[in-house]
Amino acid sequence: MTSAAAFPAPVVLWSKPEEERAGKPLLVFLHGYGANEEDLLSLAELLPQEFAVASLRAPMVSGAGFTWFPLTASIDYSLDAVKDAAAYVEGWLDTVRPNHPSVTLLGFSMGMALATTLLRRRPADYAAVVGLSGFAVDAGGDPTFRDSELDGTVPLFWGRDQQDPVITPDKIEFTMGWVRKHVKLTKVLYTGMWHGINQQEIGHVSEFLTHVVLPK
Repeated sequence: MTSAAAFPAPVVLWSKPEEERAGKPLLVFLHGYGANEEDLLSLAELLPQEFAVASLRAPMVSGAGFTWFPLTASIDYSLDAVKDAAAYVEGWLDTVRPNHPSVTLLGFSMGMALATTLLRRRPADYAAVVGLSGFAVDAGGDPTFRDSELDGTVPLFWGRDQQDPVITPDKIEFTMGWVRKHVKLTKVLYTGMWHGINQQEIGHVSEFLTHVVLPK
């Protein structure tokens, strides 16, 4: 297993040039398994322009793309691998966080697993989380997952299709139990989206971000 210290330097794509980012709320995109930092970046144009969007590349090579950690069904999967990925993102976030009044996470598929892990490790650090066609990992009571500090006040948007063929029922069941207990949940089901993102969902995400993150 690769430790976070051995990971490559972060590769990040931004929606805005550097001189236009400071003072704007930060929205961090976390892509899914086998994708890369370009995968979600086009969504930035469809979301509130008040955000500075950063799309981060996962640190582990997987086929033609990248992954945050080994697939949960694989023999290489471990909770330590998830924690290493989270530490990798936290290390980068700590370098940019001072430039922004808030940080919000948006993760697709495995990216949602990472986004919720980041929230659970540092519950006070994030304004909101958006999870698209994804799940939260079963941390088995690991003390670095500070779930007891998540008292249902952090807004979390969870969009998915009940016919999603990728995210297994056990993951959905665990995630359902976790979100109901620990976050302020906005849950929307979509039909015909499968394991993807559609226009309607992005419209709902845009409304969610405007309502819960941007200053009134």
